[in-house]
Amino acid sequence: MFKKTTLFLLLAIFFSSCGYKPSAYYAKEQLDKNVYVRVEIRANDPRNSILVKDAVTKILIQKIDSKLVDNEFEADVIIDLSIKSVSFNVLQYDKDGYNKLYKANVNLGVKYFTKGTGKTIRFDISGEYDFAIGQGVTLNDTHRFEAVSKASDMAVSELLSRVAVASFE
Repeated sequence: MFKKTTLFLLLAIFFSSCGYKPSAYYAKEQLDKNVYVRVEIRANDPRNSILVKDAVTKILIQKIDSKLVDNEFEADVIIDLSIKSVSFNVLQYDKDGYNKLYKANVNLGVKYFTKGTGKTIRFDISGEYDFAIGQGVTLNDTHRFEAVSKASDMAVSELLSRVAVASFE
């Protein structure tokens, strides 16, 4: 018990003395303004575009407490998102040869523009989600919808760290 307490105390002193700040701190500095999120709607898959926008707005509100605005003229920061790809891969089959375990992959393109600096940054983010379906059941729209939603959440989590890193450039 003494060793754990000592180790915790030493880590606390180390992180406080070296000025460590989590990436969310730097992302909040960049996104603690009026933010407008624009998503490129894909004609062949509009539902996924809406899922991605929902995932982004949710993380901006919950983790950063950003102020989302309805049009780009009021915005200090404009985030453009585009779905590069959505795919499903079979990971495992059951004993009867049915697909049992899948992986959903979502790849997004991000363009981040700050009006104050006039700086535009582009990068790609991705997320994945593994899921199982019942025995003898085929992959349906409900499974797809939930999997894309979860994979989008994972991809958008990467958005904050990328914005934090971009703040140092």
